Amino acid sequence: MNELTFDILKEKNRIFLKMRDEVSECVRCPQLCYSRNQSVFGDGNPMARVMFIGEAPGRDEDKEGKPFVGRSGKLLNNILKACGWKREDVYIANVAKCRPPNNRVPDPEEIDNCSGYLKKQIEVINPEYIVCLGSVASNFIVGMPISRARGQWHNYNECKVICTWHPSYLLRNEIAKKQTWSDLQLLLEDMRQ
Repeated sequence: MNELTFDILKEKNRIFLKMRDEVSECVRCPQLCYSRNQSVFGDGNPMARVMFIGEAPGRDEDKEGKPFVGRSGKLLNNILKACGWKREDVYIANVAKCRPPNNRVPDPEEIDNCSGYLKKQIEVINPEYIVCLGSVASNFIVGMPISRARGQWHNYNECKVICTWHPSYLLRNEIAKKQTWSDLQLLLEDMRQ
């Protein structure tokens, strides 16, 4: 790692530490902030080429403070491995930073309250590629549900975006795994060019 890269990484980590503190103290969504164990900011390589974005923390994530650590996380880890990556190679975040009660979908106000944090994460990481996992992420990033967004390229600022099924959906719908692999093949092929 050269000195310039080290300085950039150091600055990104400084920004993320400050943001992580802000998120942990956030009280914009009373129902979420008082029922959470902790907020879930994000995890991974702040210099990543690829950023994965899900919807919100679940029970396991709320306990551990990291995104995608439960059953969905294990499946995501397997997907990353099949792509030739480890979690440390990518950055993983969610649209909402606190667990909604009973793992419900975050409501529009909650998404709006967290939107600045995710936008700043994307800005700081500045990934070449974003992978939206499920409808909450695809609606937020590309403005359409996953059923319409997947299987094609989109853009978010300067990032290329691919949308695919959320790992929790894949756990319930085996056939969608083939579609997800097809979506990720688009990404991998583009990255090789």
